[in-house]
Amino acid sequence: MYRRVFWIVLDSVGIGELPDAAAYDDVGRNTLGHIAESRLLQIPNLVRLGLANIAPLKFLGPTAAPFGAYGKGATRSPGKDTTTGHWEMAGVWLEQAFPVYKNGFPRELIEEFEKQTGAKTIGNKPASGTEIIKELGEEHIRTGKPIVYTSGDSVFQIAAHEDVIPIADLYRMCEIARKLLDGPHRVGRVIARPFTGTAGNFVRTTRRHDYAVDPPKPMLLDVLAERKVRVLGVGKIHDIYNGRGVDEYLTTKGNADGMEKLAAAAKERKDGLIFCNLVDFDMLYGHRKDVQGFAKSLEEFDRMLGAFLPLLSLSDLLMITADHGCDPDPRWPTTDHSREYVPILAYSPGKGAGVNLGVRDTLADMGQTIAENFGGEIPHGTSFLSELGFQRTSEAAP
Repeated sequence: MYRRVFWIVLDSVGIGELPDAAAYDDVGRNTLGHIAESRLLQIPNLVRLGLANIAPLKFLGPTAAPFGAYGKGATRSPGKDTTTGHWEMAGVWLEQAFPVYKNGFPRELIEEFEKQTGAKTIGNKPASGTEIIKELGEEHIRTGKPIVYTSGDSVFQIAAHEDVIPIADLYRMCEIARKLLDGPHRVGRVIARPFTGTAGNFVRTTRRHDYAVDPPKPMLLDVLAERKVRVLGVGKIHDIYNGRGVDEYLTTKGNADGMEKLAAAAKERKDGLIFCNLVDFDMLYGHRKDVQGFAKSLEEFDRMLGAFLPLLSLSDLLMITADHGCDPDPRWPTTDHSREYVPILAYSPGKGAGVNLGVRDTLADMGQTIAENFGGEIPHGTSFLSELGFQRTSEAAP
């Protein structure tokens, strides 16, 4: 068995529309494809692992002998958000998508939130988080009213200046919203979005906090907990799964910080699952329609990946994937996520090189692979552990 599994989710790095993209108005959207079209991407480590073997990427030819196994995964559950994607990876299939609010939240819901928090609100519309604090930040400071907004994702977000609404009060408001948002309004996440600064120079702080819905049981992290497998969550993993099965977690300030924490874990932790979400692709570039920023972020990740790979031993497995797409191409005016396949790269020194994993029917195949590695099983998904050249100890040659 692999003693350690490093699972890195490149938030929003999709690799082409799913067959049902038309139902989401996403026909033609292709996050990696369109970024690759913009210029030659300098991502040699991802290419060597097999990224360009998964789907055509302009200026990047497939590798004759990839170091890793490669394929792509389809999302079976309806939706195209962080919670849907991550839950499915862990073996949870949703029958109904989390609700989204293209015109803002119903007036009666906002009124009940105001009643329970004792605070009138401003905003209540879909928006980019950085743009809405530019638009409403001064009014918020002047009136003390929290900014409520959503996006193409299933989220209820509350932005507040830390000098106007203290962090503890902002978190309390989010807790009230989380209890209120149930039944037909059971959004995937309530998010605290604190910021600081002055007009024209507002900056969101790192004290963001997500309040997720509790996932159904059993899912991968429950199974690992039952088997006494240690799980380290890096980034927003703890929040996505509402803390279940994550016995230790580290928040991050961005992709570079996340990779530094992964490198530290590779040097310090001897076993278990190290599960990381790198959010910059989505938060800083995808939703902001910043193609060049997205491209540079991919190149930055690739450089950090190059430094990380030598830290892996024969008993380690690295999986790199995404949770959905967020195509920043300006030909699509929407700033929301896109319904796309996600890339799957699996690498272990000496195992699985050049294996084509094909098109996986569900993201749960990745979770099932990890579950099998640690001697467990989750409700959905087909493991590809054997395809990586894995042999159980009892079957291995002497």
